[in-house]
Amino acid sequence: MRTFIQRFTYDIAFWLFNLMLNTFFREIKPRGAHKIPKEGPVIFVAAPHVNQFVDPIVLMRECQRRVSFLIAEKSMHQKGIGTFARMLNAIPIIRPQDLAKVGDGFIQYKTSDPLRVVGISTKFTSQLKPRDSIALRGQLVEVVQIISDTELTIKKELTKDEERATYKCVPRIEQEAVYQHVHDELNNRKCITIFPEGGSHDRAEMLPLKAGVTMMALGAMAKYPGLDVKIVPCGLNYFHAHKFRSRAVIEFGNPMTIPAELVEKFKAGGTEKREACSTLLDSIYSALKTVTVNAESYETLMLIQAARRLYKPAHRKLHLSQVVDLNRRFLIGYNFFKDDPKVIELQQKVLAYNQLLKYHGIKDHQVLKTQSNYGLRMLYLLIKRVFILTLLALLAFPGGILNLPVVIVATIISEKKANDALKSSTVKIAGRDVLATWKLLVGLVLIPTFYGFYSFIVFLAILQMDLTLKWKFLVPVATWCLLPFVSYASLRFGEIGNDIFRSIKPTWVTLLDPTGAETLRKNREKLSRDITELINEYGPKVFPDFDANYISRTTAVPSRTTSTSSLSWTTNKLPRIASGFFQQQAIIMNWLDDKTIFNWGRIAEDDAFSFWDFNRSRSGSISETDSRSHSRRSSFSSSSNSSIIEGFKIEGLTSTLDNMLDEKNKDNRMTTRRIFRMDDEYEQDLGNLTVSEPVVI
Repeated sequence: MRTFIQRFTYDIAFWLFNLMLNTFFREIKPRGAHKIPKEGPVIFVAAPHVNQFVDPIVLMRECQRRVSFLIAEKSMHQKGIGTFARMLNAIPIIRPQDLAKVGDGFIQYKTSDPLRVVGISTKFTSQLKPRDSIALRGQLVEVVQIISDTELTIKKELTKDEERATYKCVPRIEQEAVYQHVHDELNNRKCITIFPEGGSHDRAEMLPLKAGVTMMALGAMAKYPGLDVKIVPCGLNYFHAHKFRSRAVIEFGNPMTIPAELVEKFKAGGTEKREACSTLLDSIYSALKTVTVNAESYETLMLIQAARRLYKPAHRKLHLSQVVDLNRRFLIGYNFFKDDPKVIELQQKVLAYNQLLKYHGIKDHQVLKTQSNYGLRMLYLLIKRVFILTLLALLAFPGGILNLPVVIVATIISEKKANDALKSSTVKIAGRDVLATWKLLVGLVLIPTFYGFYSFIVFLAILQMDLTLKWKFLVPVATWCLLPFVSYASLRFGEIGNDIFRSIKPTWVTLLDPTGAETLRKNREKLSRDITELINEYGPKVFPDFDANYISRTTAVPSRTTSTSSLSWTTNKLPRIASGFFQQQAIIMNWLDDKTIFNWGRIAEDDAFSFWDFNRSRSGSISETDSRSHSRRSSFSSSSNSSIIEGFKIEGLTSTLDNMLDEKNKDNRMTTRRIFRMDDEYEQDLGNLTVSEPVVI
């Protein structure tokens, strides 16, 4: 009975969180989900942990397994968060930093005496014990020996001198009970999710990993002989993680197999145990680096993204997972050659180009939409866009007004929580990692509350009318039920309107400053050419699979989901269907899809003057036109059917494209300028497909 209740509460929470994610994010694209073992114990190791409680929800939704995740024990006492954590069978863990207290007095430290700390009015003997730690200006060092109230020794050196610095006393916490709980869960063939960085943050790179995950994996295999625990690295990549209607890519790496010799070393204890944990932790860190983007600073990340935008093919959009993979490879190449004079010179050019974009007030992707040789047509285009924008604004207005109080309150509360988190953390930069979490939690409470309030107002108004008692109750109930649909429709219309609004700026720049627009286009073209040449020159030195002259299209692959509502009908499938009735049904299903209903005003990506392209996605990204057929269903059942969709396998990326491959003509060839081999077939749920070969440490 208890197991049934746990599964039932888990499913309820999962359904609710899935609804919240679909509302908050515009697109979540999984990559590599087919690599996850379908059964057996698995530890999902996820990083970077940049979106607090949203991260485990995204992973829970896309991993195709029931998971329990580790959560800070103090979070279990927060209203709302603790309730949902218990519904999801979360495992609480006491973190030392949550018990940290400000120490009395001040401390002094001299690099000339690197392992000795002297206190001023301190009480080391009563506030600290050996193996506790002191936190000082973002550094955490272990206490080796307490000599007196004003003197102690530490395990490792600090980075700089300190004079009268405040500090925190961080107690050592034994986690044996948590480890035992995790070991038992793994022995029951269940899945555990852990964020080995220890806490959420908003930095551009991963924090150092904690060794707890190695104690869990090796400890379980040592306690239960024959148990084969797999470790699956998960990379969480967000595009503006804290913003409403942003995008995300979650990438799963190859499952790691823990060799028996590490388990034997762990059993031996002492130095060998520490060596085994260190070896496994290094392997986990290396695996995480293959599925994450780690920049040394936010400015470096912005530079890499700018260079990637200038290099990508100009004729089509990249899928989100391709963008993430390209960012990662650009960053690897940049770290190899960042001191090279050519790279430094190109870096300065990219930064100057970004400043030029800021001066004109447009984005890089809008530069190609400035066409100086279509004066009257651009004026007509501007008027038409303003008209459509006005119409969409009117359609979005009702839902916007109804939900405006929720937006205001959620913004205020989330910013307050971000400030509080920033004050209590030594690793956060601006506290952005908690914004999305609190926006979701506030919306979860306030949206149904306000809808109930609006329905009550309708009820009071109905009471004044000469209606039967039945209608006096039915109308308010119908109002409460219809409000979510009104809000969703307004959201989608507003989303399209926002896309059109952003397209007005380059049109305006073209009309008022055609010379400046022409300068922008020429600068972009030259910069794109320089970046491509530099990559083609240095690419082979970093990537052994570099090939500048090849791009191919793969054969069709099965789609992730097979429900009727999300079938992706293609021109290749329809000829195989014998019945004309089903062809008609395919057309009907296509028109009933909300991408069609809400997409009638979308601007085509490749034609600046086309407004009525029904085949564009709501975001203008090719990846989104099929996002429904690749997204996870909100239920745990897997279908035995599969639909066939077309996918691309990028073997190289280029800024020039001579010929587009014709699906019906296999003899057509495509010539490109390529950087490196990058596989990006759509990752599908292939039922009982054997998991790809694991990585052995």
